[in-house]
Amino acid sequence: MGTKRVMNPSKSRRTTLAFWLAITLLVTYSVFPVYWTVLTSLRSDLSIASDISVIPRHLTFEQYRKLFGFYDYARQYMNSAIIATVTTLITMVVSTFVAYAVARRRFKGRRVLVICMLFSYMFPPLLTLIPLYVLMVQVGLADTRTAVIISQLAVTMPLGIWLLWGFFDTMPFELEEAAMIDGCSRLGAFLRIILPLAVPGLITVGIFTFLISWNDFIHALVMVNSDKIKTLPLGLASQAGSFSSVWGLMMAASTLIIAPLLVAFLFLNRYFIQGLSGGALKG
Repeated sequence: MGTKRVMNPSKSRRTTLAFWLAITLLVTYSVFPVYWTVLTSLRSDLSIASDISVIPRHLTFEQYRKLFGFYDYARQYMNSAIIATVTTLITMVVSTFVAYAVARRRFKGRRVLVICMLFSYMFPPLLTLIPLYVLMVQVGLADTRTAVIISQLAVTMPLGIWLLWGFFDTMPFELEEAAMIDGCSRLGAFLRIILPLAVPGLITVGIFTFLISWNDFIHALVMVNSDKIKTLPLGLASQAGSFSSVWGLMMAASTLIIAPLLVAFLFLNRYFIQGLSGGALKG
């Protein structure tokens, strides 16, 4: 009979202490830049130059008033919101049907097709941006939100199909067979049975797509020429180029860029984790 191994209490405490110390360092490393960005945006220009304390003493919304009062930030925010929302919705809808068809329909080259989709995502965006820009000029869509959306879909669509294919591929086909035996069509079985089960995967794709589109700089830089179509990253870059010393304005703009992403992760993190662990990154 084997002997039962008893852990030394002092060793167990050291292990627990080391674990929580590592967690604390990781959280601090991840959260502190966001905290410092928000804190700097709530300071006056004089305070930013003279006060480097981590604990705030006097907070003000002066930077936000100047940001919306003297710069075209509201329009840029609206442009980014429209582009990111439309890109996310199109990616989710099209990727869902394509990924489901690839996962359920057995045909030659099926896996090669999915691998090619992932492989296309690995190319640098500039390789496809210039041909896309030439195409947008030829069809009369240059310098429009539509051009930015189409260029972003070239990146988000392959990723969405890849993630959802792995998710659908882990679902047993017996679920649809049982529904079709009860009288559902294939489309009805998909909409009533499979789609509700795929909600975590859809949310995962939606978060990834929105994150890519919202933070996108290179596609908007190539496709956009006029100020009225500028997105938030372009507006922030123009501030950094023209007003490189006005850190308060830049941090206020950055805080408003970060805010929607923080809210999305705050309310959707449970579904996001389920999507990652339930099959969205498998296969």
